[in-house]
Amino acid sequence: MTLTDADVAALLAPAGLHFIKRMNQEDVRLPPLPPGHSAASAGPEHGRFDSHPDEIADVDDADMPDKVNAGWFRMATEHGLFNDDREFLLSVCYARYWETGTGDDDIAWVQVRLLDKWDFVASEVELLRSYMAELSTARFVPEFTMASLDGWMMMDTTVWGNDTVSTIVIRPHDDGRTPRAPGVSV
Repeated sequence: MTLTDADVAALLAPAGLHFIKRMNQEDVRLPPLPPGHSAASAGPEHGRFDSHPDEIADVDDADMPDKVNAGWFRMATEHGLFNDDREFLLSVCYARYWETGTGDDDIAWVQVRLLDKWDFVASEVELLRSYMAELSTARFVPEFTMASLDGWMMMDTTVWGNDTVSTIVIRPHDDGRTPRAPGVSV
């Protein structure tokens, strides 16, 4: 079964994300990656920035939710994810893959706004869940991809093969701009 925009909006709300609209693919600009590279395989020479060591969490650590949320927010703020209204793009699967186990063909970018009260981990929003983490833990572990509206940067919060979670930013063309830091608190 395919989700509607209203379904996606309702599913994202507990995480503190206000759904604005589903984007047309041709209107989405993403930073370029070298041929044969994904965000996870990109290196510093491709504009990759990693979480600070104290922001990397083991999937079963008691402080994993706090570390993931704090690391994500720091990187989003420092590297320019938000526009002036705290809006950005989020990659979402419109198929109910948590029910069917499929859905790779129904991925879309949606424009969302970060609300004052948000929590990507404790909210346990299925659209932000890592299904790879289920191989090693029954705990809710987030995994998601976001991008700035202007296409300047993208970021992944992801689960790695060593059962840790962290955020990476891809910003291959640093044009000297200073990322904006909206007054949003964690």
